[in-house]
Amino acid sequence: MLRPNPPLFITLEGVEGCGKSTQARLLARGLETEGYSCLLTREPGGTPIGQEIRQVILNPRHQQMSPETELGLYFSDRAQHLREVVWPAIAAGKIVVCDRFTDSTIAYQGYGRRLSLQKIRSLDRIMTGTYRPDMTFFLDLPLKVGLARARARNREEASLDEGRFEAEEIEFHERVRAGYLKMVRREPERFIVVPAEENKNRVQKSIWTAVNTCIGRRSKTEL
Repeated sequence: MLRPNPPLFITLEGVEGCGKSTQARLLARGLETEGYSCLLTREPGGTPIGQEIRQVILNPRHQQMSPETELGLYFSDRAQHLREVVWPAIAAGKIVVCDRFTDSTIAYQGYGRRLSLQKIRSLDRIMTGTYRPDMTFFLDLPLKVGLARARARNREEASLDEGRFEAEEIEFHERVRAGYLKMVRREPERFIVVPAEENKNRVQKSIWTAVNTCIGRRSKTEL
């Protein structure tokens, strides 16, 4: 029997190899086990169109892609994703768990690629109406640890062809992480920082506790 739950949009963010995709799956599974209506999705690739965009953006053969092309592809994926998947699920009262969202674009294309943050925010207004999650988990860990994990994963799953960002120099990833931390400081009411170098189960527990608290608070507000 499904529990009544307030619609909630939850995102997981972080540098390469932080484990956010695993934790997104664990969170969605846990919510469903507890009887909540939940949708697990991701960016890029949360729609059929988005999956084709993902294959272009993340393919390591496309190292010559310009930052502006990359930015446009991410927002094209997001616009389709919101209209086809996220907004209908929220309207239906579901809890949506998403692996990456606009914060990734600001961190990677803004701080990492050094594109104008003002231009990114302008495009965000056009493509998404500056839509934001209700809560965002930033899974943080030392960059060398995360990159080692991500590159090992890519070697094991060589058929995926999704290693373009892992091939970037460490300085790029340092700028990305610094960008995330700036966003965390700017919106402490939305971001929850979770140390991702810890045991997977401990990370899961930290996320689960925060989500349960948020659901309880929102449910009381709607009574």
